[in-house]
Amino acid sequence: MKSISLVTALPGPKSIELATRKQKAVPRGVPQGHPIFAESAHGATITDVDGNVFLDFYGGIGCINAGHTQPEVVHAIQKQAEKFLHTCAMVAPYEGYIALAERINALAPGKSEKRTFFVNSGAEAVENGVKIARSYTGRPAIIVFSDAFHGRTNMTMSLSAKEKPYKVGFGPFSPDVYRVPYANPYRTPDAAKVALAALEETFRTTIAADKVAAILFEPVQGEAGFIVPPQEFVDGLRAIADRYGIVLIADEVQAGFGRTGRMFACEHFGLEPDILLTAKSIASGLPLAAITGKASIMDQPGPGAIGGTFGGNPVSCAAALATLAVFENYDLCQRSLQIGALFTKRALGWKDRFSVVGDVRGLGGMCAVELVEDRASKKPAGALTKKIAQYAFEHGLLLVTAGPYGNVIRILVPLVATSEQIEEGLTILEDALASFAG
Repeated sequence: MKSISLVTALPGPKSIELATRKQKAVPRGVPQGHPIFAESAHGATITDVDGNVFLDFYGGIGCINAGHTQPEVVHAIQKQAEKFLHTCAMVAPYEGYIALAERINALAPGKSEKRTFFVNSGAEAVENGVKIARSYTGRPAIIVFSDAFHGRTNMTMSLSAKEKPYKVGFGPFSPDVYRVPYANPYRTPDAAKVALAALEETFRTTIAADKVAAILFEPVQGEAGFIVPPQEFVDGLRAIADRYGIVLIADEVQAGFGRTGRMFACEHFGLEPDILLTAKSIASGLPLAAITGKASIMDQPGPGAIGGTFGGNPVSCAAALATLAVFENYDLCQRSLQIGALFTKRALGWKDRFSVVGDVRGLGGMCAVELVEDRASKKPAGALTKKIAQYAFEHGLLLVTAGPYGNVIRILVPLVATSEQIEEGLTILEDALASFAG
């Protein structure tokens, strides 16, 4: 791999030219994490238009669990593209849509009979989950959690917690959304007990439980910084939802499809959600998202009430079926666990060595390190995290940070990455820590 070690080499002249064109053609609100432009990508690497090769530790923000341009997936896309690109599954459906729904129904946690339908994005999946829960219960209110991220549409902005940059100037937002604390073990002692008590208090003082249609939560919070809740918290949510007749919706847009070492993060907790939302890596980067749920809930809306013109596009469905085959053939869930073990071993060493490493956490290959100014106060070290991310970029490693204060380094490397690539990327991170916090 041709790693980059000199900041003067970046960005290259072609990337600079494209950046100028982008500035004139694209709204400034569309961000750009790194000043490069991709030319090609394979496995766990991205090559930019100037020929620089980077290790990819962000995986399209969780969309490339099965790797860039996985040959089996590319072949499936090409084969389907030769037949037809679109008919609209609501008018002239096709077998790929049904076959994919059958596969996901069979993979989804729990023994209940399932139904699945498809849309284009994670935000659409969330909105449809809310719609179906309201239709099924006849209730209006939705419970969500602190630091959650669920999308950028009006409804999903309402459900998301972070004000900047996602919500500023875009209100008013959808009503009947109520936010309670998430169980963050690093930040809150007795996190599960505190969070569950706050939820029950919300029912007593703010919105009656019999007005709540759904509790929407991420089994592992993504944008919040890969927060893994205690088992007690997940068990408590299931019990509370059952007690009050509330639909429990698990948003696994980022955590799903092998990211955590199980096909779905819910499996780590022994949880069968009422509705399961997936997207991102479902089709190796092609636009596709799924809403999967218990048949009794999913069949509540009448014909025409759910769907969409492009939902379940035939090429995306073909890619998703091939992606699932890749997961099985290469045992990528097991590989995710191995990647998590490699990361944890190195990162715990950093915790011993660098006082700025406050927490090391994750499930499988969905892992992270939280940086703080000091461990006593746990004050987020956002500025330091930016420096480390920049150092990584300058040395051939692409990653994205997370957390409400931007102080979490998250790992979303494609699960097909070799152990050598993983170790090289972690060495770059370690060198960055040594340079700025050693």
